Amino acid sequence: MNKPVDSFIRQAQGVRVGVSRAHESAHLHVAGEAPYTDDIPELAGTLHAALGLSPVARGRLVGMDLDPIRAMPGVVAVIAAADLPGVNECGALEHDDPILAEGEVRYVGQPVFAVIARTRDAARRAAARAKDVLTIEPLPPVLTPQEAHALGQYVVPPSHLKRTSHPGGVAGAIAGAKHRLKDTLFVGGQEQFYLEGQISYAIAQEDGGMLVHCSTQHPSEMQHLIAHVLNLSSNQVQVQCRRMGGGFGGKESQSAVFACIAAIASRQLGRPVKLRPDRDDDFLVTGRRHCFHYEYEVGFDDDGRIVGSEITMVSRAGHSADLSAPVMTRALCHFDNAYWLPDVAIHGYSGKTNTQSNTAFRGFGGPQGAIAIEYILDTVARKLGKDPLDVRRANFYGVDERNVTPYGQLVEDNQIAPLVAQLEASSDYRARRDAVAAYNASSPVLKRGLALTPVKFGISFNVVHLNQAGALVHIYGDGSILVNHGGTEMGQGLNTKVAQVVAHELGVNFERVRVTGTDTQKVANTSATAASTGADLNGKAAQDAAHQLRERLTAFLVEKHGPVDVRFADDTVWVGAQSMSFVEVVKQAYFARVQLWSDGFYATPGLHWNRETMQGKPFYYFAYGAAVSEVVVDTLTGEWKLLRADVLHDVGRSLNPAIDIGQVEGAFIQGMGWLTTEELVWLPADSPRAGLLATHAPSTYKIPTANDCPPVFDVRLYDADNAAETVHRSKAVGEPPLLLPFSVFFAIRDAVSAAGGHRVDPPLQAPATPEAILTALAAVQAAC
Repeated sequence: MNKPVDSFIRQAQGVRVGVSRAHESAHLHVAGEAPYTDDIPELAGTLHAALGLSPVARGRLVGMDLDPIRAMPGVVAVIAAADLPGVNECGALEHDDPILAEGEVRYVGQPVFAVIARTRDAARRAAARAKDVLTIEPLPPVLTPQEAHALGQYVVPPSHLKRTSHPGGVAGAIAGAKHRLKDTLFVGGQEQFYLEGQISYAIAQEDGGMLVHCSTQHPSEMQHLIAHVLNLSSNQVQVQCRRMGGGFGGKESQSAVFACIAAIASRQLGRPVKLRPDRDDDFLVTGRRHCFHYEYEVGFDDDGRIVGSEITMVSRAGHSADLSAPVMTRALCHFDNAYWLPDVAIHGYSGKTNTQSNTAFRGFGGPQGAIAIEYILDTVARKLGKDPLDVRRANFYGVDERNVTPYGQLVEDNQIAPLVAQLEASSDYRARRDAVAAYNASSPVLKRGLALTPVKFGISFNVVHLNQAGALVHIYGDGSILVNHGGTEMGQGLNTKVAQVVAHELGVNFERVRVTGTDTQKVANTSATAASTGADLNGKAAQDAAHQLRERLTAFLVEKHGPVDVRFADDTVWVGAQSMSFVEVVKQAYFARVQLWSDGFYATPGLHWNRETMQGKPFYYFAYGAAVSEVVVDTLTGEWKLLRADVLHDVGRSLNPAIDIGQVEGAFIQGMGWLTTEELVWLPADSPRAGLLATHAPSTYKIPTANDCPPVFDVRLYDADNAAETVHRSKAVGEPPLLLPFSVFFAIRDAVSAAGGHRVDPPLQAPATPEAILTALAAVQAAC
């Protein structure tokens, strides 16, 4: 981790990357002056939309009398599926996701019609009468992944990943092992809970054009879908996004229904239309992280080394495919986490349920895949009476052997063993393990737990063609620089890093560079800002554009001054022994008619993936990390507290240590919430409101707060360059650290296990709410 003094010295030396800088919009955030989509001044005549939602989880839509809605005060229009000018579909990959329900309803909260009114309150009041105007013949809903799996009901075909060298296959390897283990596990989903909800503001333009301001991670996809629903070509649709108040994957594909409906209404009425659902409707309409049900069987030796493993993963996909297929693929490809699994079979099923269509969420299936092997190894250690860290270490990927993943990718630049060893020492893991045991021996009610868990996370989209990006860099006559790229800023500091890269490439002060909002009319055919690739892709594209400009200016100076060395640094250009300000060089170049703008492009090299065989190189590189967590659990109430967390995470050569540490801290707390407090509850099939998401507001859905941060929270960056040729040898930081709080969950499990003297394996499920902890404690105590 760069110390502040090191960062200051590096900046004084003209270095603009690898130094800690404040987020480029931080001064606007703290002053309340950073405009989001809802802050854009509304044009005269702006109307407001609200969605009429299905009150039934599954049924036939046999009637819809919208006249009473149209007659309500302030209502201007009501739009149903029949009113759409183009296709009634907004699926991300499959054509199975209607914008407005037609013929059937698939979940409680599915949009059936849209009300357009003069005020937002009038629109909401009218839309709330949906249950009064819809006639639906209810059908039995399927609500859990287990039910869907039993029925063979999936949104996409199952996926299978297998590797075996045993003569008897994976089953033979398991059967021949000295020890065997067979069990199930359930891990719940998670709401994105972005601070800024979904919102779109559509403004019809001249000659059939459409401008949509949208809080989205994927402006190009919104452009494509809006064009289809309006029967337009893409060049008639412009989507802009200056910033989001959080996204976490929830605004990658699922901003589509809001963008499309706002655009439809604006086109039909010829007036600007804004659609901003309240938090409850946002929860009810949109999907979230997939929950997973697991069935597994493993064989292992006396050291806890896995010799054979087979696991079936079933996700709650929801009513449509959305991004469930690639989420499951990443889950399958992350089941190995940091471990060599010689004989392994992994089966993935995306269960079709009558719930919201689940979607991308930070980690994109990786956390759901990796937690299963961590649960297995934690159980293996307890069965053998060993420290879980020793069992984990016995299974680590090797450097020169035992270093090929089940999907055929070589694990290069393997940092896991030295990184874990460094954290083990710096966190005093062994001494604290003894201290925890001593504490528990003298404490009958409060029990402490300790766990160290590692992370290996693959970086790249697992759809190869998405790994590309473009950027534009303009140098103006006064020496100021404007950058536009295809990524979106959702608070993660992407624009700050891109500005640093451009400033460094051109040898100018950071303050000289400004990054503008994402705009489909500036950089076309962009990929989503997702899969932790934002800085990797867009940083490289912006670097390419800036490099071209620097080379162009260098060629101009050499032509003017002869064959001399030219160097750009610290807002100054050295031409041989002579120095000039960057501004003066720009002025001279302009008068000499040198092009002072350039486009840049980047495509990640070396990726290939066969979806049929599930083999290839889907990831450009791996990011590594590890965390140690210590908790205390009250065995009478199930309450728990995180006492200390030590984190060491690999971001390669950090572009901005301050931002990267902030990302690690945020991911840790968010992941801890997923595994401990954030519980999603749908009312059961025998309930009068079957399929209703009961936890659809902050009053019933509990994300972590400042009080949940541990009093000791030591986050450090691992000191190592990225072996892959990334922008300044940095590594992605968005998603991998979300897996670090596995250590919190397994520390809680360790504390529960201590209540039974570590003789019984606790059947703790996630999230580990107090109720789940008490259930596990009861099982442990009953077995003792």
